[in-house]
Amino acid sequence: MTPDATWLDPAPFLRGVAWRDGVRTVRADPGDTARLPWDTCERAALPVGVRLEFTAPDGARAVELRYRARVPGPTDALRDLAHCFALWQGDRCLHESFTEPAEEATVTIALPAGPGPFTIHPPESQSPVILGLRGLGGTLAPAPRQPRWLVHGDSITEGWWSTRPAHSWPATAGRALGLDCVNLGYAGAARGELPTAQQLAALPAELLTLAFGTNCWSSVPYSAPLLYETTRAFVALVREGHPATPLLLVSPVLRPDAESTRNALGATLAELRTAMEEAARDLAAAGDKHLTLLPGRDLLTPDDLADGLHPNDAGHARLAAAVVSALGRV
Repeated sequence: MTPDATWLDPAPFLRGVAWRDGVRTVRADPGDTARLPWDTCERAALPVGVRLEFTAPDGARAVELRYRARVPGPTDALRDLAHCFALWQGDRCLHESFTEPAEEATVTIALPAGPGPFTIHPPESQSPVILGLRGLGGTLAPAPRQPRWLVHGDSITEGWWSTRPAHSWPATAGRALGLDCVNLGYAGAARGELPTAQQLAALPAELLTLAFGTNCWSSVPYSAPLLYETTRAFVALVREGHPATPLLLVSPVLRPDAESTRNALGATLAELRTAMEEAARDLAAAGDKHLTLLPGRDLLTPDDLADGLHPNDAGHARLAAAVVSALGRV
């Protein structure tokens, strides 16, 4: 059969994959969800950060994707988000193809001349599943694999309010560093849940980043001593599977309404941030030579926040640059 007629299995082309649950890519161990909070499980069902990376060695003029996505109802809060397939080459977005969620559909994305490599960032909000791909006018091949970087955090890590999946700070930093970024950010969650630490420990990785803490001020209130001990316990469990893997801990970024406001246990975000940073420094002093701390307070300004909490595109870019600099030192 010619390349135009053959649907390829997408699995060798997918990057940013943590676990598979049948044909779906998921961001929590499907065999270990009973120990996780419901909000973590809900967010983990979205394929955030999952993308296709490929080359066109003999000059394919386009790539065709066959996909299915949940069709939102009239009251779905995410129904108005762009259903966009974005083609990137290096650090440039070449163009975007807008489609609609469907039980099954195809989208054709034109390719420029040259072999690539290319990346396609699918939409995320309606849990799309890539069922197959094929080259038009030539063949496609999976791009070479890059070192694997696990990034765990909350909605800021998941990418809220970047205007496109490729603009989130993990995606931006991953491109800059040449890493296979696996986004394990869970909006509304990521409060230092220890089963999550054990799941991270079980995944292969050449690099790790932890960037949680702001939800420990609000959704489930922590005291500073509790977050100090939770941070130490979380890192200790991650180290069970990654005893010498470089690990960057990013403490909570600026949140103006929380910096000096006390939560239900009497802790301000500034105090929680200090507790996390002290835990990281104490772990390093106790012998963890592969742990690096990036204090988060001064990484963003109020102008970098879209809603007083989540970065806008400029904020995600600034946060990515800070992480790239910190990991470059690592």
